[in-house]
Amino acid sequence: MNALSAIVQIAGGALAPLLPGSIQTLKARLQGRRGPSALQPYRTLWRLWRKSAIDPEGTGVVYWLAPPLVAACLLAALAIVPVAGHAGSFGLGHDALVLVGLLALARFALAAAAWDTGNGFALMAAARDLMISVFGEALLILVLLIAALSAHSSDLRAMSTAAAGSHIWSGPAHWCGALAFVLVILLETGRQPIDNPDTHLELTMIHEGPLLEYGGRDLAFLHWAAAARHWVMLVLGAQLFLPHWGGFAASLGLLVAGVAGLCGVLALIETAQAKLRILRVPALLGIGCAITLAGVGMWVAGVGA
Repeated sequence: MNALSAIVQIAGGALAPLLPGSIQTLKARLQGRRGPSALQPYRTLWRLWRKSAIDPEGTGVVYWLAPPLVAACLLAALAIVPVAGHAGSFGLGHDALVLVGLLALARFALAAAAWDTGNGFALMAAARDLMISVFGEALLILVLLIAALSAHSSDLRAMSTAAAGSHIWSGPAHWCGALAFVLVILLETGRQPIDNPDTHLELTMIHEGPLLEYGGRDLAFLHWAAAARHWVMLVLGAQLFLPHWGGFAASLGLLVAGVAGLCGVLALIETAQAKLRILRVPALLGIGCAITLAGVGMWVAGVGA
């Protein structure tokens, strides 16, 4: 099973662009528009890959290293996150805190590249992203803590196994974690109400801002990494907080259904909710942290156990 899981994990890198493409298609349908095809991200990546990279004046090694480093971090994250409770042995382990570190490193590399270019709009977006990440990474760690409590381990495979079955749904801590993880997904994937993936207005963008000075293959790396974040977050959410049981085949089928359902939820949220003002985002993430802390408190107190 581990070998088969490793194949699925590697295939996740190729399937990742399908997730943001599907979300955009579903959102267009909900808004009464035809919208782009779910395969549009693949066309964009192919178009960018055939173009040469851009060499802005005054940039150095930080600018050039950022795209491959960001892509490498997300590729390692794909290898860490289990599929249907199993994972291949890639020599990276499967610790949840390692995953948090890889996501943080990718964010830091992109922010450092924005400073290297000196572009005002890229710097403004990077500063916003780092400010929000202070709350977002704390929220992610707290949510993973809730999932780790029932597993008595920070190993993602053990956490996925502990979340299997129906008994865990009787605990309020699990519901707190599931609710807060929705905010984590919105933050890490750069979607409304935290960020608007459809806009390229420099004054309001966050995640797209540091990409302004990139083009060609470098930009293809960054677009793929953004799609890979969708895959990592949605698969992780389905593994830790959505129902799954049975053997590998059944769990894999439920995982596919869970990821598809989460794509639908994101499309629905973006249709119903406008982008928040930037200063209100930390308050929203702070509410998520309070919910997770309440969940941890209830688990420690044995409420619903």
